Amino acid sequence: MLAGAAGFLVLALAAIALPSVPGDPAVREWLLARATPPVVAALRVINYAGSWQLLIPATLLLLVVFPRARERWWVWIGLMLAAPAGEGLLKILIGRARPEDPSMGFPSGHATAAAAFSGAVFYLAASLSPPARILVRAGAVLTIVLVALARVILRAHWPADTLAGIGLGIAFASAAALLAEPAGSAEIAGGGR
Repeated sequence: MLAGAAGFLVLALAAIALPSVPGDPAVREWLLARATPPVVAALRVINYAGSWQLLIPATLLLLVVFPRARERWWVWIGLMLAAPAGEGLLKILIGRARPEDPSMGFPSGHATAAAAFSGAVFYLAASLSPPARILVRAGAVLTIVLVALARVILRAHWPADTLAGIGLGIAFASAAALLAEPAGSAEIAGGGR
C-alpha cells in the first residue's frame, strides 16, 4: 500500500510542480511509434478491462468465485466505488490535461480501475491452489500493464498518468485487503499471540 501511495505521490508532485513530467513525452512517442494497426485494435479491446462499466459487474463475479470475498463483500464493493471517487477528485485537484485533449487526465481512471480490481483479484487468489494462484496473479499483473499501455497508445493519457493510476489503484486495493483481513490475523502475522 505504501509503495503504491508513494509512487502516486511522487508523480502527482511532479505533475503539479513541473511543466512536464520528465520522460513523459519521450516514452509516449516511443510507444506511439510501435502502435501498428493490429496493436491498436488489440489495445482497444484490452482497454475495456479498465472500464468501470465492466469492472462493477466483474466485482460481483468476485463474490461468486471467491468465498473469502463473500465474507466481507462490502469491502470489495466499497473498493470499486471508492477508487473512482478518489481518482475523480484527484483529477480535479491536480488539474493536468491529457496529451491531446484539455480534459483532466491525471491520474488515469482506466489504470486506477484496472489496478484496484486486479489488486483485489491478486489478493483473493491467495486461496487458490499454487498453479491456479500463479496463473491468476500473472493475469492480474498483465491486465494492469496492458490497460496502462492501452491508455497511452490510444492517445488518452501521458505515461505518468497511467503510472499514477496504477499506484493509486494498488493503494486502494491494498487498503481493501487490510480491511478484509479477519480480526486478529494482523496480530498473528505481526508476531502477536
